[in-house]
Amino acid sequence: MLRDITIGQYYPVDSVIHRLDPRVKLAGTMVFLISLFVTSKLPAYLLATGVLFGLIRLSRVPFRFITKGLKAIMILLVISVSFNLFLTTGTPIFRIGFLQITWEGISLAVFMGVRLIYLVLASSLMTLTTTPNQLTDGLEKGLGFLNRFSVPVHEIAMMMSIALRFIPILIEETDKIMKAQTARGADFESGNLIQKAKAMVPLLVPLFLSAFRRAADLAMAMEARCYHGGAGRTKMKPLHYEKRDKNAYLLMAVYFALMAASRFLPF
Repeated sequence: MLRDITIGQYYPVDSVIHRLDPRVKLAGTMVFLISLFVTSKLPAYLLATGVLFGLIRLSRVPFRFITKGLKAIMILLVISVSFNLFLTTGTPIFRIGFLQITWEGISLAVFMGVRLIYLVLASSLMTLTTTPNQLTDGLEKGLGFLNRFSVPVHEIAMMMSIALRFIPILIEETDKIMKAQTARGADFESGNLIQKAKAMVPLLVPLFLSAFRRAADLAMAMEARCYHGGAGRTKMKPLHYEKRDKNAYLLMAVYFALMAASRFLPF
């Protein structure tokens, strides 16, 4: 389960999506996520499905590898769909005790489930095709205008990048600790909820110690390299837009316009 989390990982391969400017990928991800909540019309979601699967195909990242991240949100997905399915008022289909299933509930549950799935797939696609350094540079460059309002953009971008970078590291560390504790006789599966919570103590304590140790090592390494924030820093590979990036922005605008226009469809 832990190795199924794909957000924060990078899949090294040469593709059109990998070569795009990180600012384009960040903006594209935001536009796609916002577009999912602009409308609930079926043609719009068919368009979003085609765009998402087309981008996954262009990224050359195996589809099975991207969809592994869905296992981590399966419980959240089931809870969200169940709440919308049983607690939405409307035209009833049948009733189970005080719970009832309505046509409106089925429609809302399906759209909510699709939204959650697409949120995870789009976010995973962005991190799988963007290195942490590119992500930091893209966030800092894209949000640079906020410096005029005394917002520490560089520091925020650095923290987000480090947090994303630590996700796969901590997942791997957790997996190693679980295997080591299991070899020593720890049982993380059997028992009731309270017993399972107590069984997590031998896992959480060394995990927190490892996380703090890695954080201290990273801080020491940054200080040894005379890191003092973003003021006056230069880039070895400064970002600049290519023709493909401008074309991507144009396609992004067309996609969002189509999604917004679908609100006025009669079906």
